[in-house]
Amino acid sequence: MEIKDILLNELRNEVQLTEKFLKRIPADKLDWRPHKKSMNIQELGSHLAEIPSWITGTMEMDEMDVDGYETPKLSSPDEMVKVLKKNAADAEASLQKSNGDFQKKWKMKMKDETLWEMPRIDVLNTVVLNQIPHHRAQLGVYFRLLDVSVPATYGPSADESQ
Repeated sequence: MEIKDILLNELRNEVQLTEKFLKRIPADKLDWRPHKKSMNIQELGSHLAEIPSWITGTMEMDEMDVDGYETPKLSSPDEMVKVLKKNAADAEASLQKSNGDFQKKWKMKMKDETLWEMPRIDVLNTVVLNQIPHHRAQLGVYFRLLDVSVPATYGPSADESQ
């Protein structure tokens, strides 16, 4: 099996699950946050929608300077879903590479300082794809605190198993 096929399957699954979560964000609670140090629900949903674009950046660039980078602020759950789907489609196209392309080094920089450098496959697995379930789980906690039904992900949720 090609590396791209493994990553495409994982990406498609994670996007499908994430879409269920984004659709449940209460549009009247976008400014809500569980703690002053936490992202608000709009920032968290916007971040989830943008993560597939990191795949494209990893595959289409040799390095990225994150100085001044900001997550886009999307205005509604519908916009978050739309952006998620677009970013996922772009990511799928960017993954159409040979196994050798996944072994090429990629750098994350802050101005002139290299924060880290590793093969693209490691960036995708360690940094990018793992971000999706991590932040989706955060959103699940937000839902629980707001008494919003938590969607099932890799198995049933307490809200959907009854």
